[in-house]
Amino acid sequence: MATTLDGKLVVAISSRALFDFEEENQVFEQGDDRAYMALQLQRLDIPAKPGVAFSLVKKLLAFNHSAASTQPVEVVILSRNDPVSGMRVFRSAQHYGLAIERGSFTRGQSPWRYLKPLHANLFLSTHLSDVRAALAAGVPAAQVYPQSVHASDAHPQEVRIAFDGDAVLFSDEAERVYQALGLQAFQQHEMDKAALPLPDGPFKPLLFALQNLQQSGTPQMRIRTALVTARSAPAHERAIRTLMNWNIEVDEAMFLGGLAKGEFLREFEPDFFFDDQTGHIESAAQHVPSGHVASGVSN
Repeated sequence: MATTLDGKLVVAISSRALFDFEEENQVFEQGDDRAYMALQLQRLDIPAKPGVAFSLVKKLLAFNHSAASTQPVEVVILSRNDPVSGMRVFRSAQHYGLAIERGSFTRGQSPWRYLKPLHANLFLSTHLSDVRAALAAGVPAAQVYPQSVHASDAHPQEVRIAFDGDAVLFSDEAERVYQALGLQAFQQHEMDKAALPLPDGPFKPLLFALQNLQQSGTPQMRIRTALVTARSAPAHERAIRTLMNWNIEVDEAMFLGGLAKGEFLREFEPDFFFDDQTGHIESAAQHVPSGHVASGVSN
C-alpha cells in the first residue's frame, strides 16, 4: 500500500522560513546560483541557525513524540534551493532533532505547485509570489518576515498561534465595507448581521486542523490559539458567533479597536502570528514571529 499523508496536519515550509539563510541568500540574490551552491556546500557541516518559523515547526513535530502510534504532524521542505543546497537543509534539521524526511528543491523555480499533492494545511515561505499562488489555489499560506523577532522559549509544551480575523480566519466581506464606507458603516453592517456567520477566510481550514490535532490526545503538548483583531464592540459579536457556528474554540480573543497589535502579541508570546495587513505585520514582527497573508481587499 502506498504511503499517504491523509489525516495528518501537513506543514510545507521554505528553507529560509525554517532556517536563517539570510547571509547565503544575499549571494543568491546577486544572480549567481553557482556561487550560492558552492557556499552552501562549503558550509554543509555547519548547521544553519534557527529561522523565524523554527519554533512553530519544532513544537508541532513534538506532537509526534507523544502520539502513541500515529504521527499526526508532517513537515515538508518546499524550497527554491537547489538539491545540493538541500543537503544542508536536511543536515541542519537532523542537527536540531527535527524529524523532517520529505522535501522538494526546485533551483529557483516556484515550488508551490507541489502543495496540492501534499494536501498541505499550511505553507510558509519568504517569497510573496509563492504565497499568493498558494492562496489562490486554496492553501493557507503566509509570507514569513525574516526580520521578525524569534519566538519566546517560555512555553515549551504549548504551540501558540495568533490569527487576525477579517481576510484571515474570516472573509474580507466586512473589511470591504470598512474600506469603502468607513468605521461607522462597518460597525452598523456588523451589528445588522451579528447573527449571520461571516464567510470562510483562507485560514479557517488551518484552524480546523489545529483543533483536530488538539483533540487527538497529546498529553505532553497542547495548542493555544488567539484571535487578535482590530474589531471592537459591537462588531466583536459577529466574530465570536461565527466561531461558535463553526464549532471552533479559540483560547483568547483580543478586540483592540485599531490599537497596534505588536505589544499585545508580545504578551501572548505566539510561535507565529498571521495577518493580512502589512502595517500590522510590521508592528508585530518587532515582537513575535509574523507572516503576511496576502489575501483580501487590502492586498
